[in-house]
Amino acid sequence: FQNYNFHDLSNIYFIGFKNFQTVFNDVNFNFLRILLNTFLWVVVSLFFQFVLGFGLALLMTKPFKGRGIYSGLVFYPWALSGFALGLIWAWMFNGQFGIINDILRKIGLIHQNIGFLSDTRYSLMSVIIANIWYGIPFFGIMLLAALQSVPLELYEAAEMDGAGYFVKLFRITIPYIKPTIINTVLLRTIWIMNFPEIIYAMTGGGPANSSNILCVQMINKITKFLDFGEGAAIGVLIVIIMCIYVIIYLKIVSRKELTF
Repeated sequence: FQNYNFHDLSNIYFIGFKNFQTVFNDVNFNFLRILLNTFLWVVVSLFFQFVLGFGLALLMTKPFKGRGIYSGLVFYPWALSGFALGLIWAWMFNGQFGIINDILRKIGLIHQNIGFLSDTRYSLMSVIIANIWYGIPFFGIMLLAALQSVPLELYEAAEMDGAGYFVKLFRITIPYIKPTIINTVLLRTIWIMNFPEIIYAMTGGGPANSSNILCVQMINKITKFLDFGEGAAIGVLIVIIMCIYVIIYLKIVSRKELTF
C-alpha cells in the first residue's frame, strides 16, 4: 500500500490501492495472461503429479527384483533443489544441443530443432513437464505410506467375494487412503502455486510472459525492477487466491464426506 521503490528510498509514501491498479493495468505485465498461466501451471502439474505418483505408489507396493534401486532413482528428484532441477531441464530443452531435441530427431518426430524455452508456444509446456517430474516423488512417498497402512484382511475378504483389482482399488484402497489424498493435494497445490524456482531457472517467465506466473512476476518486480510496492501487491493477491482456494476446497471435501 506504499510507493516503495529501491531506486528512490527518499520518496516512500502511502498510496492506498494504486499498486494493485498498476498490477491490473500494466500492459507489460498482462495480468489475465499470467493468471491463466498460473492456473495451468497449478492444475496440469498437480493432475499429472498425482496420477503418476499414485501409479508409482501402487507399483512400489508389489515386491520385484531391484525394487530398492528403482525406488531410489524415482524418488531422487525430490532430493534436488528446484533451481538446480530447473537448470538441468533448461539444458535438456536447449534449442541447439538439448537432449530432448536430439531424441525427437532420432525417432523421427521432428526434422529440425525446436526452441522449447524461446518459443512462446512451448515454453509453458516445457516448465510444466519439469515441474511434473519434480513433484511425482512427493505423491509417491506419501501415498505409498498410506497404501501400506491398508489392512490386508480387507483385500482378502473382497477376494473371497470375487472382487477384481479395480473393484478393490475403488471400493477399498481409495476410500481408505482418502484423508491422505485430501491433505497431499491441498499441500501440493499451495506449494506449486508458490514454487517459482523451476520457471525462474528455465525461462525467467519469458518469452513475452508466455511462461510467467504470479510468484515469478513478484520476484521479478522485486529483484529486477526493485519495486517492492508492486511486488508486495502481487504477493497479497497470491495470498487472497490461495485463501479462496483453501476455503472452497475444504467445503467441497466436507460436503462429499457428508454424502457417504
